[in-house]
Order: sequence, then C-alpha cells, then structure tokens
Amino acid sequence: MSGEAETTTIHRARRVLALRPFRRLWLVTGVCSSADWLTILGLAALASAIAPGSTGLNFAFSGVLFANLLPGLLFAPIGGLLADRFDRRKVMAAADLVRCALLVSIVLMDTYWWIFVGTFLTQVASIMWIPCKEAALPNLLRRPDQVESAAQLGLVMTYGFSFVVGGGLFVAVSGAGTALHLPQNLFGANGLLKLAVLIAAALYLTSAVIIATRLPELSLRGAAPPGTAAASEDEKQGVLAMLRDSVRYIRGTPLVRGLLIGMMGAFAAGGAVVGAAQPYALSLLGGQATFGLLLIALFVGLGVGMIGAPKLARRLQHERLFGVAIVVAGIALLGVALSPMLAFSLVVVAVVGACAGAAFLTGITIIGSRVEDGMRGRINAVYQAMLKVVVGCSIAVTPLLVTLVRPWTTTVWGDPIRIDGTRPVILCAGVLAIAAGALAHRQMGAATRREPILRAIRDAMSWRAKRVTGMLITVEGTTAANTGEQAKRLADWLGAGERDVLLASDPVLDDDRLTALTSLASLSGPRARALAAAAVRADIVDRSVQPALDAGSIVVMERFADSSIAHLSVSTGLDAGEVDGLAFWATGTLRPDLVVLLDTAPETASSGDVQWRVRDVLREMATTSPARYLVVSGDGAEEEVAERVRFAVWAALTGRFSVPTPAYDPALPG
Repeated sequence: MSGEAETTTIHRARRVLALRPFRRLWLVTGVCSSADWLTILGLAALASAIAPGSTGLNFAFSGVLFANLLPGLLFAPIGGLLADRFDRRKVMAAADLVRCALLVSIVLMDTYWWIFVGTFLTQVASIMWIPCKEAALPNLLRRPDQVESAAQLGLVMTYGFSFVVGGGLFVAVSGAGTALHLPQNLFGANGLLKLAVLIAAALYLTSAVIIATRLPELSLRGAAPPGTAAASEDEKQGVLAMLRDSVRYIRGTPLVRGLLIGMMGAFAAGGAVVGAAQPYALSLLGGQATFGLLLIALFVGLGVGMIGAPKLARRLQHERLFGVAIVVAGIALLGVALSPMLAFSLVVVAVVGACAGAAFLTGITIIGSRVEDGMRGRINAVYQAMLKVVVGCSIAVTPLLVTLVRPWTTTVWGDPIRIDGTRPVILCAGVLAIAAGALAHRQMGAATRREPILRAIRDAMSWRAKRVTGMLITVEGTTAANTGEQAKRLADWLGAGERDVLLASDPVLDDDRLTALTSLASLSGPRARALAAAAVRADIVDRSVQPALDAGSIVVMERFADSSIAHLSVSTGLDAGEVDGLAFWATGTLRPDLVVLLDTAPETASSGDVQWRVRDVLREMATTSPARYLVVSGDGAEEEVAERVRFAVWAALTGRFSVPTPAYDPALPG
C-alpha cells in the first residue's frame, strides 16, 4: 500500500472515530462481540463438562453452534421489524439485559438441556440487537460517505479485536486452575467455566448500561424525503402492514433487489465452497496441512478485499463494484475447480476471498448509505437472515452432492490429481456466482451511471489513474443556490495553495453561445437542445478543462453536468440516464473528483414543483456516489456558505493535496 493510500485510510478512520456517538457504539460493539465469542466457547465447554454420556459429549459443541444459528433462520425478520418500529436504543438495551439474565440462569440451573435452550433464547435476543445497531449507525455519522469507513471499523472490531479478547478471556479463565495450581473445586463443579459465562453476562450488562445512559443518539431517526415509504409510514403501523411494505420496497427498488439477488448467489456459492473445502484439499494430495493453507489464503484475501474496496470505490461506483466483485469471484472459483496444483489453488482462493470481502463490505455500505432509515432495519435483517439460511443450507447440501460423483485419479503435467465430487460442485458454484453477479449488476444498473462496464472495470483495476496530478471540483445546486459565487470563492481560496487553479463554468450556462447554436440550427425540441448543450460542453472540456487537468491544475467548475442533467430531466421529461450518458460521452468520460452540492431549498413553495423535484434528483445523485459528493447546506449568508464549502473540501483533500486551512469547523460550536 502506498503512503498516500495508507494516510488516506488512517485519516478516514480517524475522522469517523472522532465522532463521539459512533466511537461509543463502536466500543459497545466490541464489548458485545467479545461477550458473543466468550459465550460460544464457555457454553460449549460447559455442555461438554456436564454431558450425560458419550452421545451428549459428542453433541455438545455442534449443539451449541446449532442453537446459535437456529434463531437467525427463524426470527431474523422480526428483528428488522423491531428496529424500524420501536426506539432502537430501548430495544438494544433490553436485548442486552435479556442476554445477561439468560446466561446467569444457565449457570444457576446447571442443567445440560437448559444450556441449549438458554443459548437459543440468547441468540433470539441477539437478532433483535443487531438490526437495531446496523440501522442506527448511519444516523451517528455526518456524511453518507463515512458509512464505508464505519463498516470497516465494525468488521475489524467484531472479527478481529473482539475475537482475540473473547478467546483470550476464555483461555485465561478456563486455564487459570492449571496455570495457578488452584484447587479443582475452588468455585464448585466446573466453577471456572461458569465464571467465564458470568463474565460474558457482565459484559452484556455493561453494554446495556452504556447504551441506556451514554448513547441517546441511537434513538435518532433519519429524515425521509417526501413521498418515500418511510415518510408516509404510520407510526401505528402493524406488523403485517410493515411486512407488506418491505416486500413492496424490495420489489420496487432495483438497487435493493439487485443487492439481495447478488448476495443470495454469493452466499450459496460460498456455502458450497466451505462444504467442499476439506475433501477438495485432500484431492490436491496434500493432506490436512493443505486445508489449513487454503483457509489462510481465503482469510488473507478477505482482509485484502475489505481494505482495498474503498480505494476501488473511488474509481468504480459501489453498485458496479458489488456486481463486478461477485462476477470475478465466480471466475476465480472456476479456476479453483480446474486447478491442477496447490500453488495455483492458493492464488485463486485468495482472489475469491478478496472479492468476497469487497462485495460484503460494499453491500453493507450500500444498505447503510442508500436505504432509507425507515426501511433500513428490515433490509439489514433480511441480509443477515440470507447469510445464515443460504450459507447453512448450502453447506448442508454440498456433502450430499459431492458423494454423487465417483472419484478417480488422473495425471496433469506429471502431477497426480484426484478428481471427485468437489470439483463439479465448486465449478457449479462459480457459474452460480457469475450469473448472480451479472443479474445483480443489471438490476442495480438503474441506479448507476451509463459508463460502459468493461471500460469502468479496466479503469478501476488499472494501476495508473487516468489523471495523475489534476483535480476537477464542481459546484452544483438548484437555481436557488448561488453556485457561481461559491465557485469563485472556492477558486480564490484554493488559489492561495501550491496548485494553479482554473475557474470555469458549465458551457450550458453560456447562454449566448448556446442560443446562437440552437437558433441558427432552428432547434426547439428537448432532445435537440440536449445534443446542442452536449456539443458546447465537449468543446469547452477539450479547449480548457482537460488541458488544465493534464498540467496538474485544480479546476473549479460551476455546474459541470449534474445540475443541467437534473433540470433537463425534470423540465423536459427526458430520461436522466440517457442525458447523463450523453454528457458522459461528450466530456470524454470525464467525471469530477469532488462535487460540492449546495443543498438549498427553493425560495418559495410556488417556485414550483420543478425546483423541489430538481433538488430531489440532485440529492439522489449524491447518494449514488457518496465518496465523491460533499453535500453542504446552501442556506445563510454567502460567507457562511463559503466557509462550510471550504471546510468540506479541506476535509476531503487533506492527505491528497496541499490546500489552505479553513478558519474553523462550521459543524462544531464556536
């Protein structure tokens, strides 16, 4: 990783952790996740210790795992309904108290069967807790583009630090008797194992106290745009009505529908690979050590994918990145199935892991930044339920499919290869992932820009950026926003830095040139005018903007394309995707590096519907690419707005460009 990328990643993480509500929720997540890992290990060990015979002993660990998974298969949607219907903070605190009480009851009852019942009920409480946390998280952040960094930090805490803490606590407590030579029954029969379970209960109690007393922000609800399902939802809406709304939302939202289709295929393929992993390792004739090496390659790939996904997302939209990652994972699975040797298998398995990590993180980011607050809990619950149901069923069915193929041994390039049912199963899993990724990309395409997918993939994977030194910053807004004044102020401020700065404006704003072109050609229809505007835009990009970027300058442009696309689509009825595709082609695939969107309400309600609808279109564009958009309030005096713009741009460019420091943070008091 380059120094610049590392600085940027650390900077983004620090900015998210600087938000006190998120930092507290992140620490609470760590406390609960540590308790989760400690609970699984402690209860499995306790069940083994008090098992009534060899059958009970053999069932102890798998029984605890099954009791952990079963609630997610049965009740996950209920957790989403609670997250969208009730106060999330109260639900989370209550769930933690229930988990604490259940673990204490397991220790007090000291009964083999109650361990499994208590584990089941504990996980029922957990599936009420998780959707509330995931749905509330975006409301604790300042900008949609911070969801990705927050998701990264959450995964690191849950599957990194917490696993080490939970496992370390179990080892320390359960092994204390041997290490310290304590009497065997110092705390009673199986006293140290019970102590480990009680420590987990104390961690849940600690989480409940912090949530109830230190995280009132969890009760916040995001504002829903007018006309959305969340805005019109009745607070007294019943469970059945909420379920119907969920189905309508998924069916009517291509972005969410494509996301779920893609993840269903990815989870099914992943489950098939996990179920076939050990016999596949044996087919490489490397023994059990091969299985370990494949697992290491997979998890290394997962980490690389989760770290690298945000960097790829700067060049490729999240919607495109999601589908592409699943398709590439499927192609890599084909390589796994056809691999003749261990070395090649390790490489392609690492690629599968990297793509899976990127797709999983991107999916979480899309849900957190693109799904409205009133529906976010239910979508998160469906996402989590799919993970458990599809993966679980796939793992269960795979061994049966593997046994249907009679194994034989062949020689490839002088090396013996054992061909059994694992390879056809993995091959089918790869085909399934490719089909699911392609279908997801097609479904989510309504929310993406019309850039050719192959070109987008090539640019995203290229080691050399299209422009190495220059930067294009545009200022967009409705007609109520003074974009010209703010673009000028921003250019003047940036001009005090080390880079040359060029101030330009959307060529469509050049009324004289556009009027002359359209009148001389007798153009009156909306399509003809859009083509004329594209021609003028192409000319100014070729003459002024692109040369300045190639020379390493910062170009500040008023209303580059988005504002005109929004106005044309609203006022003329032209399809926004078609107009955007035309603009993309006219500018030679040039896109702004940063878009400052002045979010200004129309001056009066009578300015019509048009300005309000233009504002909604611009907001939708901002949520499509949160990493590139800086949404700034355009209300207030010109200097106040300019200071907000300067601070937002400074925060986005720190670590990438040398820019002047703004006078103050307008988001903070004083």
